[in-house]
Amino acid sequence: MLTTLAIANYRSLRDIVVPLRRLTVVTGANGTGKSSLYRSLRLLADAARNGAVAALAYEGGLQSTLWAGPETVGRSVRERRHPVQGTVRTKAVALRLGFAADEYGYAIDFGLPRPSASKFALDPEIKRECVWTGPVLRKATLLADRHNGMVVLDDNGISISLTDSMLSELPMPELMIIRDRIRSWRFYDQFRTDAHAPARLARVGTRTPVLADDGGDLAAALETIREVGDEDDLIKAVDDAFPGSRIDVENVGGRFELRFHQHGLLRPLGATELSDGTLRYLLWVAVLLTPRPPELLVLNEPETSLHPDLIAPLAALITTAATRTQLVMVSHNAILIRSLTAAAEQVGEDIGLIELVKEFGETSVVGQGPLDGPSWQWPKR
Repeated sequence: MLTTLAIANYRSLRDIVVPLRRLTVVTGANGTGKSSLYRSLRLLADAARNGAVAALAYEGGLQSTLWAGPETVGRSVRERRHPVQGTVRTKAVALRLGFAADEYGYAIDFGLPRPSASKFALDPEIKRECVWTGPVLRKATLLADRHNGMVVLDDNGISISLTDSMLSELPMPELMIIRDRIRSWRFYDQFRTDAHAPARLARVGTRTPVLADDGGDLAAALETIREVGDEDDLIKAVDDAFPGSRIDVENVGGRFELRFHQHGLLRPLGATELSDGTLRYLLWVAVLLTPRPPELLVLNEPETSLHPDLIAPLAALITTAATRTQLVMVSHNAILIRSLTAAAEQVGEDIGLIELVKEFGETSVVGQGPLDGPSWQWPKR
């Protein structure tokens, strides 16, 4: 289980280290950095797939994603006696991402590319990358240590491209184990529910233990839960949200079509007839009741476009999922957070609540002083 997430110089997250629990809820007002924290986790996952450099390039390059404020905010600025002014940077430009778990830790440091005639000027270079055992980085616990284009592993030096992560490029058993665990992480953002949304269309059905990012295989995912997952939880999740209702999946010429049986109607409704909120809720059911739980499941504002009556059933689903996998959820919905707290208490779960706030453009954790966060040490260049 991940215990710590550390981010430095990514948008408003100038220097933040947060603890993670079995169920962690990240909240805060609009614009406080919740989405940036979600994206930083995705970037960490991209590193294991060798996609972090491309992801940063799509965001406009390293310069566009870096902390835009000064290295330090002086007392006169904090007291609002003087405006924020530009200063000459004394430290190397660095975007750093890392996490620690009970068994291992990982950190990656992106920097500006070296001056050259290359047209790939948006591609940052990996300046430092480390994997270690245990929750805290120490020289004695390093498994793999990368400086620019050289990786030291078991006292052997291995050359590597400046834009490739050692997790994805080196077939070493120690790195492959960590890489595969990171690659199991799953991220779900807001699903489409418009008239042409993939989830509304019939699709050839195959066993689907993991719902696709676009939700296009919803019918197959729900049928997989019914046949090889927890059918009782599926029935309860639908009945809790829509009392007296149930779902079926029909195989029409090899294509799976969702059927929603609602109390009071003479015929079931197809996916094309469902309201946006109903369809979105069923998508979250497929995500949270997956028969193949990942090591980490990250949800971004799952309450979006849901009717208030669906918030409590959603909270129960999230709590159930957290008994099977570590879960991080980003939300600013106070009703969902209260419902989640109540649902978690019923099953003896403890929620880690992280409230973000922004001051002078910098995100921080409410109530977390300089010495209150988890122990963390960035590898030096």
